[in-house]
Amino acid sequence: MARNKYNVDEELEAGFNLGYLKRLLKYMEPYKAKVFISVFLMLLSSAISLIGPVIVKTALDNYIPNKNIKGLVLISIVYVLIFITIAKIMKHRMYTMGEVGQNILVDMRHDLFKKLQYVPFNYYDSRPHGKILVRVVNYINSLSDILSNGFVNLIADMVTLIMTIVFMSFLSIKLTLITLIGIPLLLLVMLSIKNAQRRAHQKLSSKQSNLNAYIHESINGIKVTQSFSRKKENMEVFNELSMECSDSWMNAVKLNFLIWPSIETISVFSISLIYIFGILIFKDTVSLGLLTAFIAYVWIFWAPITNIGNFYNTLINAMAYLERIFEAMDEEPEYDKEDAIELGDIKGNVTFKDVCFEYEKDILILENINMNIKEGEKIALVGPTGAGKTTIVNLLSRFYNIKSGEILIDGVNINDVTLKSLRKEIGVMLQDPFVFSGTIMDNIRYGKLDASDEEVIEAAKIVKADDFIREFKDGYNTYLNEQGNGLSVGQKQLISFARVLLSNPKILILDEATSSIDTETEALLQEGIEELLKGRTSFVIAHRLSTIVNSDKIMFIGNKNILEEGTHEELIKEKGLYYNLYKSQYIEI
Repeated sequence: MARNKYNVDEELEAGFNLGYLKRLLKYMEPYKAKVFISVFLMLLSSAISLIGPVIVKTALDNYIPNKNIKGLVLISIVYVLIFITIAKIMKHRMYTMGEVGQNILVDMRHDLFKKLQYVPFNYYDSRPHGKILVRVVNYINSLSDILSNGFVNLIADMVTLIMTIVFMSFLSIKLTLITLIGIPLLLLVMLSIKNAQRRAHQKLSSKQSNLNAYIHESINGIKVTQSFSRKKENMEVFNELSMECSDSWMNAVKLNFLIWPSIETISVFSISLIYIFGILIFKDTVSLGLLTAFIAYVWIFWAPITNIGNFYNTLINAMAYLERIFEAMDEEPEYDKEDAIELGDIKGNVTFKDVCFEYEKDILILENINMNIKEGEKIALVGPTGAGKTTIVNLLSRFYNIKSGEILIDGVNINDVTLKSLRKEIGVMLQDPFVFSGTIMDNIRYGKLDASDEEVIEAAKIVKADDFIREFKDGYNTYLNEQGNGLSVGQKQLISFARVLLSNPKILILDEATSSIDTETEALLQEGIEELLKGRTSFVIAHRLSTIVNSDKIMFIGNKNILEEGTHEELIKEKGLYYNLYKSQYIEI
């Protein structure tokens, strides 16, 4: 069902958009006071630095020829103080903007992670999770330089550039015009490679995403890898993806490196012209001090241009990442209607009316599903793998939106209620149990954050988890990592049972919930399950048919619809699809 995998480059669904840059700048608004102070200090630093060449000119044209030692000492002290002042300003600016830049990254990461909490399941189905992770961590981290230094330096460099041109003009208009000859040449170079740079950095971000996705997948599947001794093959895939990433990086930086040599070449060319014109053509009007001071200003003139060129490279790189970041932020979230109501306390009546659903456009998975479940009934969904059993219960939780039809709880359309109030009333037990990093107590309390320790322990006792938990040295305070190392799959499932029981839902979904538990443990758990199901409407998906024979209603799902429906005894008498399935399983037993 995934549209993308680790060796497939992600295609941007939207083109280049300068609006992304404006959105990035909006993240700076809460820190505009600090940014303003940093810009002011940078401008002050630039203005002070422009006094340097004037001091040199004064020394060469006046103090040295006149042997004015006192004057030389005085302006030397001023010269040193200038550099000390500039150093102090730079230190303050770097600290302030470093802090601002990191705060902005925190804000962006917060917004992106928040969005990921609300996007529907099909977003996660459509791409490897490593490609989502790279956006939250790597791509946002890649914006650090442009936020910490880029924009402030850009403003300061542009003002410095203008001020330098003004100072140069006061010294010599003719030499200033000669200096400016190089600007059109530089612009021509930058514009000619702009599109190629963007494409190169987009490709680089895709290759980085692919590599991250494969690493993420490999770590998650490391037990399978080692079980099948696929280490060599995995290294071959990794090396191939790593080389693709490296080659893309080299192609991107080759284009970036065209900017700096171009600036260097054009700046040296313009300085050569200054020497030629200053010494040979304008020699009668240009003194040694003026020429020396002007050359110093020319170097100052090209320094901000070099910085702007570097900023341009950083911006092109950042835009490739911004496109990915904001593309994720712009994903359509699961949302409530403006007039959505709270579901409130429910009885647990569930109705499906002509429900149709598709994961991909025009490929129906379910067609005209109809069912009417009364409160407290236990409904079993059976059928071949891929028939849509899990999809049906996912639609009830509104993990996916239906194409057409209605799903009602106590006569209320689930699309008309808030997601929080809906899912509060539905407890879901998945086939693959998941534990979070933290204590066993915290994992069970995840179902009800304000539950007392006694409530947590009582829930564990009901589902028969208390005995094995107390066997651990730290009992309920035993720390688990995200893989639940130290627990069997069955033990993780029992913890998940306790978590659901603690949340006290009115509707319960058990999706192969006992498949990971051995027969002996399941027998012990059955009493707890019956306690869990008591007074609740429940949907049970199970391939082990012995666990659902006492259901109020069994539905055989296949061919996009409900093919058979009835109690175990009724369906056995019909000798249809359910009878054949049960018979085949019974014979195997």
